[in-house]
Amino acid sequence: MINQQWEESLDNAKPYRISKHAVVEAFKRVKANKGAAGVDGESIEEFEKDLKNNLYKLWNRMSSGSYFPQPVRSVEIPKDEGRKRTLGIPTVADRVGQMVVKMYLEPEIEKCFHPDSYGYRAGKSAIDAVGMARQRCFRIDWVVDLDIKGFYDNLDHELMMKAVRKHTDCKWLLLYIERWLKAPILTADRKLVYRDKGTPQGSVISPLLANLFLHYAFDERMRKAHPSIPFERYADDIIVHCRSKKQAGWIMAEIERRLAQCKLELHPEKTKIVYCKDEIRRGKNPNQRFDFLGYTFRPRLAKSREGKHFVGFLPAVSDKAGKRMRLVMRSWKIHRRSDLSLEDLSGLSNPIIRGWINYYGQYYKSALRWSFNVLNRILVRWAMRKYKKLRYHYRRAAHWLGRVALQKPKLFYHWQMGFRPSAGR
Repeated sequence: MINQQWEESLDNAKPYRISKHAVVEAFKRVKANKGAAGVDGESIEEFEKDLKNNLYKLWNRMSSGSYFPQPVRSVEIPKDEGRKRTLGIPTVADRVGQMVVKMYLEPEIEKCFHPDSYGYRAGKSAIDAVGMARQRCFRIDWVVDLDIKGFYDNLDHELMMKAVRKHTDCKWLLLYIERWLKAPILTADRKLVYRDKGTPQGSVISPLLANLFLHYAFDERMRKAHPSIPFERYADDIIVHCRSKKQAGWIMAEIERRLAQCKLELHPEKTKIVYCKDEIRRGKNPNQRFDFLGYTFRPRLAKSREGKHFVGFLPAVSDKAGKRMRLVMRSWKIHRRSDLSLEDLSGLSNPIIRGWINYYGQYYKSALRWSFNVLNRILVRWAMRKYKKLRYHYRRAAHWLGRVALQKPKLFYHWQMGFRPSAGR
């Protein structure tokens, strides 16, 4: 059942047949993904200084069955509304080991995944999921916006291993996946926390395992029991489309029961039924909007190809995503960088701006204008600090920046996309 492309470079004296070539390739992929150091403090660059020896030791231990992962370093990152998300950062060696397992296992698992599962899959993306949700919201009136409470923290190990065994009986794959699931977490205050459930977000293997778990907990149940009810799932972000409010309430209860069987629960406050209100639909419901993968779906004024205005249920960049973008813009402290030229600033910011527009500008791009107006105002403040003749004269500086945007419309990527400052009169 194991992918045969890593068959070469095997040592038959070892109890487990693992290719040395697979370990080398796994390191290349880990290096490309970058990432912070684990509990041993060793960065990718430091690991690479003695690369041949480090990779040989890892291969030798994995091939002999003596490999045990180190604890996972816990890191808290801020979320919305002052909350925090805990990430688990394995060591570089453990990330390479997980990548080896992923390369062997993923081709076998990928074959079974549902076409409406979009997360962490080759050839599928978050924007694909948003696009499919947009199409279905045009045709289907109701949505169940599902939120699984603490999914990554509550994933059951026994059920997880049962799902893995459906796809492989390879002893070393099963052995190391189980060891990674049980690896303790080292908290910021240096305390070891042992786990009997959950998989840390941030590890190489977690997205694949999470996808596999929800494939059996959710996707397969929907395919077999409710084939006429469409959905989109990106990891644990899920929306389900329903023909009526009654059907939405019924399927939400069905999903809640199914997840309980898999030792998961829906968040009672964040899970909701949404009416996809537009100018044709006449029904009423207090919830007429939902967020999905950085987009907010809600009634919006739009223009048809024939030039007629109408109200459609459409996605645009969410308030949360826009706020995060503006916080990043302000964190650059551009207004203090009077030592840099406008060309320097564009070179530093354009890669990030391009990424934002390429993702959030796919649908209802005009909703990005407010965020990029903030960036233009920051550039005006930079000009006031940079040039004496503009100091203390905001309008004059804004007019100057507008003329620059007319003369060099490709200087900043958001200017190219139509979010230029006005040159005034």
